[in-house]
Amino acid sequence: MVDAAKGKRRSTTPARVKMVDGGAVSERPDRLATEEPMEVRVAGPGQDAAPVAVIMRTPGGDFELAAGFLFTEGLVTGREEIAQVSYCEDLPAEEQRYNVVTVRLSRPWDPTTAKRSFFATSSCGVCGKASLDEIEVRCAPLDPGPVVPAALISSLPERLREGQKVFQRTGGLHAAALFDASGSMLSLREDVGRHNAVDKLVGEALLSGDLPLSDRILQVSGRAGFEVEQKAAVAGIPIMAAVSAPSSLAVEAADRLGITLAGFVRGRRLNLYSHSERISV
Repeated sequence: MVDAAKGKRRSTTPARVKMVDGGAVSERPDRLATEEPMEVRVAGPGQDAAPVAVIMRTPGGDFELAAGFLFTEGLVTGREEIAQVSYCEDLPAEEQRYNVVTVRLSRPWDPTTAKRSFFATSSCGVCGKASLDEIEVRCAPLDPGPVVPAALISSLPERLREGQKVFQRTGGLHAAALFDASGSMLSLREDVGRHNAVDKLVGEALLSGDLPLSDRILQVSGRAGFEVEQKAAVAGIPIMAAVSAPSSLAVEAADRLGITLAGFVRGRRLNLYSHSERISV
């Protein structure tokens, strides 16, 4: 059972700024995107919780972020392994309590697993190549997935922006959203980290028992990096679109893992980098 407790941290933080406009200076209130560390701890039955990672994130969707992170990094393989997700209750400071999430598993937990995984999934240089090999082994082959019009893909960035409520107040957050093949938005998450926003989406689907996301489209703000591509692959998402450019490793991953990757999705234009057969023109 997943703990339904809600976090008490805010996604925005008040601030005061001095605005300089030519020679005029004025002071006004502002809102900043909150960035705080969240420690993820994991424990098996009868075990003490052991720290796995510290994620710099925007508070909100913390349980989904923890679950999605563990799943996309290969530390858990399915919903049945997660017995409970909760904030740590034994910390004295109120602020720290809601920055520590414990995931209790239904099976024993080996803390050394995390150390091996994070070395293997570094997304730079040769390590990135090793990570791609590792993901290819543990990913189920992607289904053919839906075929959608190019015009539908072109419409997604604007709809993503319209749903970014915190971004509209701060201008400082990335976003990721899941759409179905008709273009209906199913879920949107914001975070200071693009990969965190994707983990929140995947974690939500994992905890709801909705994986794999084999008939979904992932739209992300900014660029398409390998770290986002690998998370899409593990979740079984067949189509991914980004507002900006992909990296070379992201394109290689999409090609090998069977993902349709669209970049520079702006206005009526887009570039297709892999598996264009899912996009009708």
